[in-house]
Amino acid sequence: MRILIVNTSEQTGGAAVAARRLLQALNNNGVKAKMLVRDKETDRLSVVRLPDSFLNKWNFLWERWCLFCHLHFSRRHLFELDMANTGRDITSLREFREADIIHLGWINQGMLSLKNIRKILESGKPVVWTMHDMWPATSLCHLTLGCESFKVGCRNCKYLPGNGSRNDLSAKVWRRKRKVLEGRSMTFVACSRWLESEAKSSALLQGQWVTSIPNPIDTHLFQPSNRQRVRKSLGLPADKKLILFVSQRVTNVNKGMRYLVEACNQLVGEEPGMRENIGLVVLGGHAEEIAPLFNLPVFALGYINDVHQIARVYAAADVFVLPSLSENLPNTIMEAMACGVPCVGFEVGGIPEEIDHLTNGYVARYKDSGDLARGLRWVLAEADGPILSRAAVEKVASCYSQNAVAMRYIGIYNKVLSDTDSKI
Repeated sequence: MRILIVNTSEQTGGAAVAARRLLQALNNNGVKAKMLVRDKETDRLSVVRLPDSFLNKWNFLWERWCLFCHLHFSRRHLFELDMANTGRDITSLREFREADIIHLGWINQGMLSLKNIRKILESGKPVVWTMHDMWPATSLCHLTLGCESFKVGCRNCKYLPGNGSRNDLSAKVWRRKRKVLEGRSMTFVACSRWLESEAKSSALLQGQWVTSIPNPIDTHLFQPSNRQRVRKSLGLPADKKLILFVSQRVTNVNKGMRYLVEACNQLVGEEPGMRENIGLVVLGGHAEEIAPLFNLPVFALGYINDVHQIARVYAAADVFVLPSLSENLPNTIMEAMACGVPCVGFEVGGIPEEIDHLTNGYVARYKDSGDLARGLRWVLAEADGPILSRAAVEKVASCYSQNAVAMRYIGIYNKVLSDTDSKI
């Protein structure tokens, strides 16, 4: 069985990390898998770069320009929307011809256009599409943030100037997407049960097969380590309880920094003695910008690309917190739990599927910074730390290990190949 995973990037962003881990998991379980990307960042032989880097860059810039025009030259939502009006035809590539199944991942920002996707479907090869967000089930957006227009047909898009109109860009792209799928079928795999439920309610995906499989994690890389030893190697204090927050860009509004600031300041405000005993570790770009907002010591580590170093950062923490306002099944919670770190997050998206409330962490009420503070206090001062840690590791081993996830995908592949053979 030969699988071609198609993703815009090899390792930048959560979807790229998940795709690369799936590639490794499949190859470790007897499947011949390759990954086709626009942005190749390593020398892995199993990862192939799209040819003609100039054209790749031009496609990205052209789509952004078109969106920029539709946004009336505002950058506000420029990277929150994708119209897929330009991309690369991959059907003539050797890797495509050799593959038995085409597995799409996050293919936006000039990687594949809607016409390209239609051509892939017309090739007759089975197509599996892993949904890392809502874009395959909506018109333009990756995050619906409470909008339910996709359940009947996108229009009057809130992201567009003046909240769009009945025949705005979202309505036009919706019709193009519907035409791509017309008379064709593919298998959509959401990364969480929450996203599966949302996708099934999309009018765009009616008649398509939608299921869910979580992203895999390498439990040999992300595993518990000696906390004091890794803290010493990272220059972190040995005598404090450390809260960890991780994001590619920590100032991203959707990551909920406002609520983390409120929760941490409430935590030390109600119990002043905790201020000397607690610290916040921030891993991600622009980390130094938010440090002055907190009434407790902040250790800004900046952006780190070395996964081994990232695993050590997780292992150094006493609790991991992710107050995101919208999430699918975040890799960061999975990674922290694999390192034996209990987690605290809001009840949104797939987070309650990962965190078992009061068993391996705490699920706080949505947008409730007070409850977020209670969750942090519970983990740091009230719960049995070693028991929480063991429960977190066990949850990852049983649900998110590479072997467990790979076997579920292999089952999907066998089914779609069997369905394809029966139609011939």
